[in-house]
Amino acid sequence: MLQALQAAFGGGMQRHLLCFRQDSGQVLRSHRTKISLELAKKLAGAAQAEAAKNKWAMAIAVVDDGGNLVCFERMDGAQLGSTEVAQQKARTAVFFKRPTKAFEDNVLTDKHVVVLAVPNVVPVEGGLPLVVDGVLIGAIGVSGAKASEDGLVARSALDTVPLQ
Repeated sequence: MLQALQAAFGGGMQRHLLCFRQDSGQVLRSHRTKISLELAKKLAGAAQAEAAKNKWAMAIAVVDDGGNLVCFERMDGAQLGSTEVAQQKARTAVFFKRPTKAFEDNVLTDKHVVVLAVPNVVPVEGGLPLVVDGVLIGAIGVSGAKASEDGLVARSALDTVPLQ
């Protein structure tokens, strides 16, 4: 089965699959760098601390390199709409491998409103990719205050918590 998948999708596919070996039945695990729940919780906690220090009620999402939710926190008093926005900011940062502020700047400064029609793009500051040794491992998304304040909280988490 693995050989068929490799033939269909290329030899590098085994890095991204959880599969069973035919000969022993044991599970082979991926060796790629991934975000752990422990790291995701530390990032969310650091973001929450920065938001609380500034008296901002925020939603904080950490996703893995596929955009799947790993950790989510909604602070008391945070608006319900920020729940989805924080997750979408994180997914935008993963899917496009750049901060969401790059899209915001594209719309506001360069007047490239076509960005607004691109699927899975939230062109609002507050989403940052998480990169370790040049490898994207996930992203953090923050929502609940002004876009610049969302970005400040996300950046603070990355500056506070070592990704290694």
